Amino acid sequence: MERIGAHEAETHFPQLLDRVVRGESLTITRHGRPVAKLVPTDDPRKQAAQAVARLRQLRREVQGVPLEEVMKTVHEGHRW
Repeated sequence: MERIGAHEAETHFPQLLDRVVRGESLTITRHGRPVAKLVPTDDPRKQAAQAVARLRQLRREVQGVPLEEVMKTVHEGHRW
């Protein structure tokens, strides 16, 4: 992760955002100490696709398991 001084970050902010959009992560420093990070955000569509994939995998894994057994596992460790 590249380190950028605060003054340089302020001066070149639009260019830094372009780099982050392309997937880079940057650390902003003040007097040589890290104070902030510029990181790309996750695409909500990508997050949704990953969640669906996890649910499909879980569905394959629990096929044939009674619902009561699944619910027992889900609530295991809960304090009512």
